[in-house]
Amino acid sequence: MKKEDIITLPNAHLREKSAKIHVVTDETHTLVKDMKSAALDWEDSRPHEISAALAAVQIDRLERAVIVRSDFDDKNTRDFTVLLNPEIVKYEGSIVEDYEGCLSVSKVYGKVPRHSKIRIKALDEDGNEVRFKAEGFLARVIQHEIDHTNGIVFIDHIRDKKDAFYTLDEKGELQPLDYDTHIANSNLFED
Repeated sequence: MKKEDIITLPNAHLREKSAKIHVVTDETHTLVKDMKSAALDWEDSRPHEISAALAAVQIDRLERAVIVRSDFDDKNTRDFTVLLNPEIVKYEGSIVEDYEGCLSVSKVYGKVPRHSKIRIKALDEDGNEVRFKAEGFLARVIQHEIDHTNGIVFIDHIRDKKDAFYTLDEKGELQPLDYDTHIANSNLFED
């Protein structure tokens, strides 16, 4: 799959809950392969961004599958961890506001409050149960992707919308977006 296969708002599927995967099949493995190729193709077209993760709904498949980059700091490491039916079993730490972007919310970033630590339960791509703790940026990314499986997009968490949205300039630096000009009349918040 290619970056063009990644759906963006206002596509209504991004607001739908994804179905649980009951049995890992060859179709599941194909789905994961398609997710990885779409994420990497998107990343290859962006000099200042990485594809940190992707949920299946973002390639228009309403299944509870998520891929998370194994190394957020090195674009040459192109491996992903597969999480099927991921769920957060415990929220820990403090609530931290930080910047988030999304492959399905084109050219918009925002400051989003998230828990700094979480405990996760999921299946790996072979159908084995995995449980682990995540903190910092990894915890943020996993919360973002699990939201996708529940029909929630990061902009839904932003309460004070006036000074909360940004875009990347040609140097890869975040620049504020005027809410009234760029966001209020957009289709980002349509259901």
